[in-house]
Amino acid sequence: MAATYYTLTKPGQAEKVIKKSRFICAVAPVASEDEAKAFIARIQTAHPKANHHVPVYLLGDDDHIQRASDAGEPAGTAGVPMLHTLQEMGLHDVVAVTTRYFGGIKLGAGGLIRAYAGSITAAVQQAGISQRRMMRQLTLSVPYALLDRVTHFLAEQSLAISASDYQVVVTLKVNVPAGEAAAVSRSILDLTAGKVTPQSGHLIPSLIPVTQ
Repeated sequence: MAATYYTLTKPGQAEKVIKKSRFICAVAPVASEDEAKAFIARIQTAHPKANHHVPVYLLGDDDHIQRASDAGEPAGTAGVPMLHTLQEMGLHDVVAVTTRYFGGIKLGAGGLIRAYAGSITAAVQQAGISQRRMMRQLTLSVPYALLDRVTHFLAEQSLAISASDYQVVVTLKVNVPAGEAAAVSRSILDLTAGKVTPQSGHLIPSLIPVTQ
């Protein structure tokens, strides 16, 4: 998966009533196909009398796992429009289920496509969109004489200190965008004339909301 991509901030749900049919769309961010399947099963269990449960999900590097089912609706009128809507929004690692209670009035192919696409759009708006960035944790062992210089540099780069420990030296932990970690490390080495060598740690996912 790319170091930076867009996903849902949190689970969300929206309901539309169109010509007496209820369309209830539930969406959620997920990290695996098992999570996606479990979410779909929970929605199906919550609405045992619904006429249709239309599931879709996008997962993994370059969305290499994609699933969409029309769940008994006419071919191409339900799952595919929902999947295309997620793709057009640029979202990844997402599962969605639209539950339909049929109201007795047929909507036609065009009406169904608009209903399912509109339902997932409304649910995504309720859930919110976040940028998911992979951060690399750097550990810095900083002599007190260099502390002001290092912290000033971090502030200039808008890099927040996530933890600090004041002992013989000051140990700082800083989360840096994964793609920038090597450059930041070199800059700190140069800034301190080699006296502070950043130690590269594990990757940490970070969510930055872009819509509410």
